[in-house]
Amino acid sequence: MSFKRTIKINPVYWGILLFVVAQIIILFLASSINPFLEEQNIYVPSQPPGEVILWPGEVTLPSGEVTETSPYSSLGPIIIYFIVVIAVLSIVLSVIPLSALKLVLRVVFALLFGWGAFIGTVFYLPYPLAIIIGVGLGAFWFVMPLVWLHNLVLILALTSLGAVFGRFITPWTAVLAILALAVYDFIAVRFGFMLWMADKLAKSDALPALVIPKNYREWNLNLRRNGVTDLLEPKPGDRQYSILGGGDIAFPCLLTASVYFAQGLTPAITIAVFGLLGLISAYLIQAVFLKGRATPALPPIAALTIIGLLVI
Repeated sequence: MSFKRTIKINPVYWGILLFVVAQIIILFLASSINPFLEEQNIYVPSQPPGEVILWPGEVTLPSGEVTETSPYSSLGPIIIYFIVVIAVLSIVLSVIPLSALKLVLRVVFALLFGWGAFIGTVFYLPYPLAIIIGVGLGAFWFVMPLVWLHNLVLILALTSLGAVFGRFITPWTAVLAILALAVYDFIAVRFGFMLWMADKLAKSDALPALVIPKNYREWNLNLRRNGVTDLLEPKPGDRQYSILGGGDIAFPCLLTASVYFAQGLTPAITIAVFGLLGLISAYLIQAVFLKGRATPALPPIAALTIIGLLVI
């Protein structure tokens, strides 16, 4: 007689673990950027002063140097870019049939994931090997998007973006951007827009979120063949998967990187811990008050990271 035991681990623990992994990766990447730039003789302007830059313009650095801030260093354009992307994506998902979008979205995501894998390795490996890894992981995901692979390449992409843009954005600019997006997150979840978009993207095989199965065996499932096209349709208690939005990982990582470039490693670790406490708070709110229903994670993350910035 043989016995088969299915190991089930609460997706909350996996979500917390993946958040911690992303924060560790962002610290490694951020600490490698400046040495890499110096080694390659690449000049990149310093991070602007600590005040919030609302719009591109001239600012005076602590050294006395006057420099121009770029759109990706300023709060206004960051929020406008995000709103435009959401608006365009919403129109595309509403107007164009999913059958026509699947290939395009999968190609876009494969390119993004390949770029993230390249950035995540180029600081430590020779260019040719980093390119091979980036192209290989992007192509592997395109052909066979296994759950574990999807989560891996998504984390690499999000942390790579956070490390690159955290080099240019001041901590308070980053946290105010998170606060503004937290308001959007709350409204989008409250009125069902976030769930609608996630459902559409899941059915297009290109979900910008971490997929966390309840059963450990399902980490090796192919999202395209077996997967999560009906991820959000069952009742909360009946779902076999949990998701953690990409923004809930990307924006805290962006802030951690920004604090690292502004103040160093210890303050960055402090901010990462407060971001983790924010995510744990979101899970507690979901369990105690919302009984497993979809919960916006950015509002508590924003609140806790603001406290963290005040502490440091």
